[in-house]
Amino acid sequence: MNVIYPLAVPKGRRICCEVCEAPAERVCTACTVTYYCGVVHQRADWGSIHEKICQLLIPLRTSMPFYNSEEERQHGLQQLQQRQKHLIEFCYTVAQKYLFEGKHEAAVPAALHSLRFRMNVHGLSSVELVPAYLLLAEASLGMGQIIQAEEYLSQAQWTVLKSTDCSHAIHSLLHRNLGLLFMAKKNYEEARYHLANDIYFASCAFGTEDIRTSGGYFHLANIFFGLGKLDIADTLYIKVTEIWNKYLNNHYEVLLQVRTQQIDLLGKQFETDTGLDEAQEAEAIRTLTSILDIRESTSDKTPRKTVFVLKTLALFYFLTMNSTKAQEYALRAFNLAKQRHLSLQEQTTTEELLSLVSGGKAHPTTQ
Repeated sequence: MNVIYPLAVPKGRRICCEVCEAPAERVCTACTVTYYCGVVHQRADWGSIHEKICQLLIPLRTSMPFYNSEEERQHGLQQLQQRQKHLIEFCYTVAQKYLFEGKHEAAVPAALHSLRFRMNVHGLSSVELVPAYLLLAEASLGMGQIIQAEEYLSQAQWTVLKSTDCSHAIHSLLHRNLGLLFMAKKNYEEARYHLANDIYFASCAFGTEDIRTSGGYFHLANIFFGLGKLDIADTLYIKVTEIWNKYLNNHYEVLLQVRTQQIDLLGKQFETDTGLDEAQEAEAIRTLTSILDIRESTSDKTPRKTVFVLKTLALFYFLTMNSTKAQEYALRAFNLAKQRHLSLQEQTTTEELLSLVSGGKAHPTTQ
């Protein structure tokens, strides 16, 4: 992360900080196209996203080469746009992952990059800007900056209202973040309204049993849990766990079928995975461990539900090839099932899962 001060700025060009857009005093020497107001924001950007995309920014922020024909020029422009689209999604996923991990400050520079690339590709009033505004709003809420969050959400709402072609998925994200805002303001009635809308629009886009819909159920459950309405919260936590469990089991089934006959040249079977991006994996960890904490605090009453979450986490870590954690959660599930004298079927399926994650070949029947 070496830095130098910019020696010259072209006339008419205003050099701004990558993070706050204040006048810049420093430049990254690795790419020489990214500027900062000072060392604090440079370090923040580097740790968040810049280290990952430093060299990718050079062709985007330097003059295009001379082309011999209009055809070559158009091809160059298309390549430039493809690079920006790639960075839109990459920066968005990185910011999402930080948010699910609770690293709200680290999410901001990555979300800002996604927003700026969206503006370059889609224009200043496109509905494609909304997901980035919502990331910034959620990061602001996480840092306790409610007024800043409201500003980002207002911008997102206004953009959606002006749009004639806004997808159900974006409506879902907007309502989810409005729900989180009102939760932070302790206006739980308004929060429930927006989270119900989140679930409706997510269900329209993905279906009621999709992992992308489960976030709405999870946040709604947290509201009811906080209000002491434990029966409603419990029903929703069960639904969230079932959605993730079904997804992971189905994914394992598909991978098992593919792997049955597919052996690589070294004779080693193809490795498994979750089929999720980094942000979705971080969401799974946050959601399931949060539910586990709640289950374990009431495990005397609901040991079977606790075992179910433990088995779901074990399968998740098995698919992410983290054998240590997979075995840890499977063993905890097995021990709890035996200690609490759960049904023979429950103990058997838990033992099968433990065998699977420990290197055996039993099927992960985690229901």
